[in-house]
Amino acid sequence: MWKRLWLAAAGALLLMASVARAEIDPNYNVVLLTENFPPYNMAINGKNFAQEDNIDGIAADIVREMFKRAGVSYSLTLRFPWDRIYKLALEKPGYGVFVTARLPERESLFKWVGPIGPDDWVLLARADSDLQVNDLQQAGQYRIGAYKGDAIAEYLEGEQLQPITALRDQENARKLMAGQIDLWATGDPAGRYLARQEGVSGLKTVLRFNSAQLYLALNKDVPDEVVQKLQAELDKMRSEGFVDDILGSYL
Repeated sequence: MWKRLWLAAAGALLLMASVARAEIDPNYNVVLLTENFPPYNMAINGKNFAQEDNIDGIAADIVREMFKRAGVSYSLTLRFPWDRIYKLALEKPGYGVFVTARLPERESLFKWVGPIGPDDWVLLARADSDLQVNDLQQAGQYRIGAYKGDAIAEYLEGEQLQPITALRDQENARKLMAGQIDLWATGDPAGRYLARQEGVSGLKTVLRFNSAQLYLALNKDVPDEVVQKLQAELDKMRSEGFVDDILGSYL
């Protein structure tokens, strides 16, 4: 009997300790960084710097709601270029960056919350193009434009292709129409959204070569209880239909 009581008491103490560890410091604040990557995140005024309510987009709306529900404080800043904010999130405790593809080579670099939304990888051509390619190796004979520092550009480089990179992905829509590149390696739906913003429509999908999911990447110093709480709230938002409603409002 005493043994059972002792085990019960020990179990209760462990449970209390677990709950105590799961408490989130009310003063803890996450520094969130993002970029202009419509329709997922974008500055309302279209510039390369914005803060807080001046940032719009699918991911921005989802991340705000997720942090609100989790009761975690944050600041939100949109900056340029992507390479810089990715490096800050990688190196600075308490920082995070969104949205970014969760790739095997990045898995151990961050703590992840998501997925927030899909991002298929495609090669787009002009509407009047007669290019036909069956795989990336065949596409390598053409001039391929991509976004500098983006996962798609890194993937192409890993496949021994040499994409012509631009500092802003929407530049590739203009370069495609001007004949400066033959194909544009970008995300879908992001690429088509960017193209429409540049007055470009009717682009053809020549090849769909990968599918990725986009995430919030948090510095490894962010406490596990913060990551777990954010993930739990995002899962609830998805089950309630909130995430689909946000996606539908932009696409």
